[in-house]
Amino acid sequence: MLELVPAQREMTVQDLLRHTSGLTYGVFGKSLVKEEYKRLDVDATEQSNTEFIARLAKVPLQFQPGTTWEYSRSTDVLGALLERVSGQTLATHLQQRIFTPLQMKDTGFWVPPAQQGRIAEPFAVDPDSKVPVGLIDVRHAPKLESGGGGLVSTAADYFRFAQMLLNGGEIDGVRLLSPKTVAYMTADHLGVMGARSQARGAAYLPGPGYGFGLGFGTRTGTGESATPGSVGDYFWGGVGGTYFWVDPKEKTVAVWMMQAPGQREYYRAWFRNTVYSAMTP
Repeated sequence: MLELVPAQREMTVQDLLRHTSGLTYGVFGKSLVKEEYKRLDVDATEQSNTEFIARLAKVPLQFQPGTTWEYSRSTDVLGALLERVSGQTLATHLQQRIFTPLQMKDTGFWVPPAQQGRIAEPFAVDPDSKVPVGLIDVRHAPKLESGGGGLVSTAADYFRFAQMLLNGGEIDGVRLLSPKTVAYMTADHLGVMGARSQARGAAYLPGPGYGFGLGFGTRTGTGESATPGSVGDYFWGGVGGTYFWVDPKEKTVAVWMMQAPGQREYYRAWFRNTVYSAMTP
């Protein structure tokens, strides 16, 4: 039986950025709240951001805001918020404010017909599990322009975005962010909460040795993680298997592009191990 209690405080934009809003996903794991997500079809793709928010507003929170890190619909709510604040669709806003200034010419929510021959095609069926592969169809403009996922891009575009972050918010004379903003985004925002295992949630995706900033897992220690890196490096990955990290200490950007069933996460560890093994003083 689902027991409802009042929220102790409202979620904040910082909560949304660091996944401590109290929201969750209906598709990962099981709980009574997640069952409500499924019942109301919160995770449906055939809906606009406005329709998504209307459905999400009817579902109780999984946690009290600010108490627990839980990978969630937080970033999708941020996408809907950007639409409200800017008065633009999310695709238009991202194009004008990020993709065009950074010359990310091949990034968006779908691939135009003339460019569809360049799409990296996954297997139709997972060769290991024999289960049909279900990835986002990027040949058609989606109804839901999701703040939390769904962009398609190239290694070159992805690199420019990551290099901008490494440069402190600037690339080729175009400044998108201030150095202080980048430092704030990539700092650990969990603080003491991150030291309490119960506050990390059941599936803490950043992993041992990492806290979480405003959209990134950020490394807080040298020896706890299972892979090499530097204190202060930050990373994230995509549902199709993509992965990137930025290491300010080593002045390094690494981008792994993959379109594969089941994400094949072991390649991410292999890639990181290989990059750091190749470094010399």
